Amino acid sequence: MSIAVQIEEGVAYIALNRPEVFNSFNREMALKLQNTLDECETNSQVRAIVLTGNGKAFCAGQDLKEVTNPEENPGFKNILEEHYNPIIRRVRKIEKPIIAAVNGVAAGAGANIALACDIVVANTNASFIQAFSKIGLIPDSGGTFFLPRLIGFQKASALAMLGDKISAEEAEKMGMIYKAVASNDFDEYVRNLAIKVGKMPTKALGLIKKALNASLGNDLEGQLILESKYQIEASESKDYNEGVSAFIEKRKPNFKGE
Repeated sequence: MSIAVQIEEGVAYIALNRPEVFNSFNREMALKLQNTLDECETNSQVRAIVLTGNGKAFCAGQDLKEVTNPEENPGFKNILEEHYNPIIRRVRKIEKPIIAAVNGVAAGAGANIALACDIVVANTNASFIQAFSKIGLIPDSGGTFFLPRLIGFQKASALAMLGDKISAEEAEKMGMIYKAVASNDFDEYVRNLAIKVGKMPTKALGLIKKALNASLGNDLEGQLILESKYQIEASESKDYNEGVSAFIEKRKPNFKGE
């Protein structure tokens, strides 16, 4: 099975599961990931999602054996329009927090799928590579959109053109990811983070995500108007009432994501 899924304590752990090829994408895995994200979106028991990889790698990008095999090659048009672009759209559209737990190398599309997630944490053994230029391609899967916004135009341009390998620590320092975590602590850190996020007011987190998405194309006035709209919506949620009550009563809130 190319995608392994486990749901615990309100968290869906989605693992790319082709470790023998460093979790590189073929058509079957790309379509299965889309279906899995759809299922997580509609499952009321899932409050947060963790995307990671089984084995030594997070994801090495596209499986080049697929594209060099005339009988299996879907063609780049299909790979982009049916595989990667729909994944990126789902990652940004789902109104639940998605944590990328980068356990090893994240290269090409694998790196950019990780960077599209809401919170990116990486094992200190992990690395990020915009590997496209090494085989005469350009960054896809949102790479030319997210990377310059995360780390600035100049550095993004250099990484895209040179294809340098960036360590998890370097990625954290340049603002590419949220945090690099020591290898021995990584699994426990991811689990604790996911459970924490899963117990937060999911309705508000979804609205935060929608607002941040809009900010990438909005001017200030448009964003202020949108913030007002979403803030009013958040204030009408059960979670807001619970949060205020818990604050006044000096107790821990019990959010339901409603």
